[in-house]
Amino acid sequence: MGLITPDYGLMFWMLVSFSIVLLILKKYAWRPILDSIKQRELFISESIQKAEEAREKLDKVKEETEKIIAEARREREGILKEAQEAKNRIIRQAEEDAKKRADRIIEEARQEIENEKQKAIEEINKQVVELSVDIASKVLRRNLSNDKEQIAYIEQLLKDTNLN
Repeated sequence: MGLITPDYGLMFWMLVSFSIVLLILKKYAWRPILDSIKQRELFISESIQKAEEAREKLDKVKEETEKIIAEARREREGILKEAQEAKNRIIRQAEEDAKKRADRIIEEARQEIENEKQKAIEEINKQVVELSVDIASKVLRRNLSNDKEQIAYIEQLLKDTNLN
């Protein structure tokens, strides 16, 4: 029961031994513990500051990336627009060239048709002249005294003549 109800001597020696342990701890342990806590606190605050800086840099990089992506999209749209315009210009040019060629071919065909028509007219005129001369020579060979006989003879010659 002596331990449950302490004596003044025991309390004195416990106080002395606690003070000695406290002084030893203060001299040798507290300073290193406090220094390591301060170093740890400094390390944590530096890490937090570096993390904030890294987050700010990351935000800047994200902004720059978004700007670059937006610029790339604008360039892509510009390139696509230019390509579309070039395609349309090429198509229009091809259509114009085809129309010019078609017009030229049509004009050449018309010219050729006109030339053939003139040749046919000249040929028909030549045949008419030849037929007229032939008929006239036959009429002159036959000396007809009567107008009726002359008309009948001319009609007969016309029927006999093949106009093909």
